[in-house]
Amino acid sequence: MPERKERLTPDRLNAFSDGVIAVIITIMVLELHVPSLADHPGNFEALRDELPLVLVYLLSFIQTGIYWVNHHYLVDDLDQVTHGILWANLALLFSLSLIPAATNWVAVRHISSFSMALYGAACAVPGIPWMILSTLIQCRTQTPPASGIVKQFASVCLYIGSIPMAFVSPYIAIGMIVLVAILWLLPPRKIVELTRTPAKP
Repeated sequence: MPERKERLTPDRLNAFSDGVIAVIITIMVLELHVPSLADHPGNFEALRDELPLVLVYLLSFIQTGIYWVNHHYLVDDLDQVTHGILWANLALLFSLSLIPAATNWVAVRHISSFSMALYGAACAVPGIPWMILSTLIQCRTQTPPASGIVKQFASVCLYIGSIPMAFVSPYIAIGMIVLVAILWLLPPRKIVELTRTPAKP
């Protein structure tokens, strides 16, 4: 009787990725602390002083969430994983785990040229393994990614550009990263068309 060959389905890759991304988001929210009464006796003053950190946390949450959503779109076309896809996915998860560290740096050191340059670098690093993973999956499925190559390349350029821009204006650097988030919050045309198509009974 011939030996049965098991296919390397993407189910475990999806489950592991979901778990790691969930931990990354949880770590970020744990870095939000209530200001002490000694430093900020007034509640509204404390909220005003902590607002930049809350906004950076929100931006980090959105950035991580964008990767999770588009990871779902990307892997959805995949019916079998390869050794290269597994390692590219691990590299993506590792680079995403740097975002909480950069977010915490901003929390401790506040918004400055260096802190925003570091934050921009942390946002830029995941773009490289993402493009590798996207290319490997495209080669495997012969299906172009839903997001498109142009959007990926433009996002990496904006992220990298925010690093030197942070030394000109930290707030312009934040604006560049926000622009990337806006680009990715818009659903890909392929996904819009699929969701408009009624499911077959």
